[in-house]
Amino acid sequence: MRSRIDVLIVLYALALLTVPRAAEAQRPAKIPRVGILRVDSPPQRTLDEFRQGLRELGYVEGQNIALEIRSAEEQLERLPALAAELVRLQVDVIVTHGIPGIRAARDATSTIPIVMGRMGDADGYGFVASLARPAGNITGLSFQSDALSGKWLELLKEALPSLSRTAVLWEATSSVKQLRALESFARSIGVQLHVLEVHGPQDLDGAFAAAQTAQAEGLVILASIMLTTHRQHLAELAVLYRLPAIYYREDFVEQGG
Repeated sequence: MRSRIDVLIVLYALALLTVPRAAEAQRPAKIPRVGILRVDSPPQRTLDEFRQGLRELGYVEGQNIALEIRSAEEQLERLPALAAELVRLQVDVIVTHGIPGIRAARDATSTIPIVMGRMGDADGYGFVASLARPAGNITGLSFQSDALSGKWLELLKEALPSLSRTAVLWEATSSVKQLRALESFARSIGVQLHVLEVHGPQDLDGAFAAAQTAQAEGLVILASIMLTTHRQHLAELAVLYRLPAIYYREDFVEQGG
């Protein structure tokens, strides 16, 4: 569903760019170029769904649309250079995701349309003026995970009625709103939180060790691109530490969570 919505947003942006002007009506049609800027390596399934969505709407890669895919391979410092490369290629639209990717694209161009594939708290981070009137050259999806974080804890509490202390895995570049909403809900139901702030995959093992030291009885993992990328390792750590965990995506369960 996310991939199909992304496709529709991209096509809307392309439509604004490819309507021929009267003076150019006789020129050969330009093949739109879509720049894809990824923080991580795009899963093949994601690319396949994206291409399939394009095909269903009449766009076939290599025939009437081109994709320029760039991945930082989780090395965030590479994102500005990759975004600048897409701008030099004069792509018609940039599709990206996550705070680091969107920030790099925004800093690289104020004219090329930027589509957020996934983003929490877009207005809070200043990427859009407001969700109702975004302005600027950024559009897309803003996933309001703060509205769900309390529900995740509620479901964990239903599964573990005696739960009184839970760890929270929060990645520092993700939306702080989801953490604040979770803290508020935890106070309302009398559950003590132990927040484990991580900055990269190198912090994950230590975070689970800290959860064990804090005698956490459960774990809530908050939405983050980095954590999604390392979902298999997180699922394995939860099993290793015998820590009941609730996740924000089914991918974690598919990996053994």
